[in-house]
Amino acid sequence: MLPWQRHVNIVPVGDLSCARVSEMSSMNRKVAQNFAEIISKQVEHFNKTETEYLIREFNVLLGEPTNPRRAALGMDRGKFRSILYNIFGMTDDMIMDGVFRTFDTASDGFVSLKEWIEGLSVFLRGTLDEKIKYCFHVYDLNGDKYISREEMFHMLKNSLVRQPTEEDPDEGIKDLVEIILKKMDHDHDGRLSFEDFEKAVKEENLLLEAFGTCLPDSTSIERFERHVFKELE
Repeated sequence: MLPWQRHVNIVPVGDLSCARVSEMSSMNRKVAQNFAEIISKQVEHFNKTETEYLIREFNVLLGEPTNPRRAALGMDRGKFRSILYNIFGMTDDMIMDGVFRTFDTASDGFVSLKEWIEGLSVFLRGTLDEKIKYCFHVYDLNGDKYISREEMFHMLKNSLVRQPTEEDPDEGIKDLVEIILKKMDHDHDGRLSFEDFEKAVKEENLLLEAFGTCLPDSTSIERFERHVFKELE
């Protein structure tokens, strides 16, 4: 258990064990500020005050827990996916699962408070290099450090709109996979390594989200930040 999880998410035993995790007022403000100071020194792109507001938003989004012990771990997959859908307009199940997996760096099935802030730093404000690493991780469905033909096929099939006139859309998707490989597979091994992906994206930035939208658009970012940081304006 990490120090910030004890301060922010874990509720003391006894009668307080069912206290509402989402209530910012239940946290000692000084503790929240200290936690924000610690995280802001470890995470790029957010200052201490912004981090404190992101802590507040995390607790608001977590909502009233049906199981406080589970809520103490953070956001589960369902809660996180609902945020991606409702706030950032994502609809692709496969991609949303990949985004969840990328935020959940501990691979414990929950996005903790620190993972939330770390993930948002790239999701909202990341550099091109950070976004390349992020997108590659989202697209590497089985975590083997490569994007295979099969993974490309499934992601493209899931994200492309089928035309009613198409007799065999799978063949068209297979052709598209081969075109992408020809463009991005620099070492010609029939799959994309991180090095392949990075080189291709740096040559042509539009390839960053070649296999599905996994980053928010500028409108969604502006709307979310305006909502979270409105008191700072």
